[in-house]
Amino acid sequence: MNILHLSAMKTWGGGENHIENLCTELQAEADLFQNLIFCVEGGKFHQKLKGSGLDFTSAPLAIKIDPRFIYQLIRTSKRENIDLIHIHDTTALTLAVMADRLVKLPPFIFSKKTSFPIKDRKRTLYKYNYPKIKRILCVSEETKKITSKNIYKKDKLKVIYHGTNLSTKSDKTPFDLKPKLGLSKNDTVIGNIANHIRSKDLGTLIEAANRLINIEGKKDFHFVQIGDLSERTGAFKELVKKHNLEANFHFLGFLPKASNFIPQFDLLAVSSQSEGLPGVIYEAFYHKVPVVSTNVGGIPEIITHNENGLLSPPHDTGALAKNILSLAQNKELQNKFTERSHTRVIENFSTKTMAEKTLQEYEEVLGKIGKRRLQNRDPELHRNP
Repeated sequence: MNILHLSAMKTWGGGENHIENLCTELQAEADLFQNLIFCVEGGKFHQKLKGSGLDFTSAPLAIKIDPRFIYQLIRTSKRENIDLIHIHDTTALTLAVMADRLVKLPPFIFSKKTSFPIKDRKRTLYKYNYPKIKRILCVSEETKKITSKNIYKKDKLKVIYHGTNLSTKSDKTPFDLKPKLGLSKNDTVIGNIANHIRSKDLGTLIEAANRLINIEGKKDFHFVQIGDLSERTGAFKELVKKHNLEANFHFLGFLPKASNFIPQFDLLAVSSQSEGLPGVIYEAFYHKVPVVSTNVGGIPEIITHNENGLLSPPHDTGALAKNILSLAQNKELQNKFTERSHTRVIENFSTKTMAEKTLQEYEEVLGKIGKRRLQNRDPELHRNP
């Protein structure tokens, strides 16, 4: 059976990392499921895939509704005898629905990776309730709860947590943060990995840094922010300048394999105002780096306040700063949190587990053909290494 993974994202972020991890894990079922990634030509995801060893194809997407992307999707579906299209973002969903209106495509599975509510508009409701969608895979229970409000057939909704690939972990980086930034070995590095988009609310992180450094006097605290720049970056840099934080708040932009830098963080700080469930938290769990976060989306489903991390409400600069300070000053609490979180991610949140559950949904959607092939497989030939 041939699965097409459809992405219309031009950047690289958690959603694209999920596709790469999922397809990598499903390669173990290579004679059962053939996976082909369909992405935007020339985008960062496209560039990343070139060195991944995964099968992919691409099409131009110069405007949000680009006919070239739609027609190439139709041609690829027919040429590759695609049995199922797994759609990974809302723009891709729009394009797939438009393509299906022109030519009958295979059934859809849609991954809902954010906790944004579905807008109560006719076109939006039509898209999300399109009859060709057989499953909506939600990244968290909170995402499922929010999404269900505007989904007519609620039995389509399933929760599959994303995870982290336990077999590809590395702490190799092109440079060490402290020497690169001119920091001393005793300075505290508070890391954040997020693209410069509205949901990540980096303004709150900068305001928390201001409280800690300029009000609390923690001049040895240094915030390191890694992620794709955007039209919002200028305002963030102006806010840093306004608070005279240039020596303590460092924007590094996009870095390949950014999660490899996590072991160099003393803490990971997440300031998001909305989330599905950010993969960077799983990465911090694995690398035993303590996490301070806002309690949005599915985050409280994997972090229990005062048990394996500290949580605060979104936009609450004071609470976020207080949590960063209290955890940075308490090594015993850090150790307790990281041991619990490491165990949790190993036992529950691996990409192998995620892929197995996703494969089960493929099997159910594809019906008897999928079941027969799964029953006939030789477990010795398909065991995950």
